[in-house]
Amino acid sequence: MATGQEPMTPPEQQEPVETSPATAQPEADEQAAALEELRDRWHRTLADLDNLRKRHAKELERVRGEERARTAAAWLPVLDNLERALAHADSDPSAVLKGVEAVRDQAVEVLRGLGYARYEETGVPFDPTRHEVVGVVDNPDAEPNTVAQVVSPGYGADGKQLRPAFVVVSKRQE
Repeated sequence: MATGQEPMTPPEQQEPVETSPATAQPEADEQAAALEELRDRWHRTLADLDNLRKRHAKELERVRGEERARTAAAWLPVLDNLERALAHADSDPSAVLKGVEAVRDQAVEVLRGLGYARYEETGVPFDPTRHEVVGVVDNPDAEPNTVAQVVSPGYGADGKQLRPAFVVVSKRQE
């Protein structure tokens, strides 16, 4: 060979190396010690992995709790304003109506702030990812397969859909 080393002989062609009982025992003890060390490292690694799983579960629960608290805190002003509107229910009906509309607008803004903007456009093409059909109308003035009426607005955008808009769609002319 070019490296200056003797060619390796496959193990099945090698002659057994005779070891004396005196040299075999220390070698066996070394192997047993190495095996025991590997077992110990393996058990420690499993324990570390189990501890990591437990820490991750605790951290995930903590983050979820913080997010729930943040979301609930965003709704508290809406609840306060609803209670104020109910306290004035016996006063001027137009003032109560304006107050309830303001609370609704505030709730829509909270949802938008959480990433779920409101949409309720009519005259747009029907999109099954954003709309759910609750009715069909025959309207010769409207383009076929467009939203003719929004029954309930949808909330969400960019693949984050909280709820699709419930719509009435114009029927195709035949």
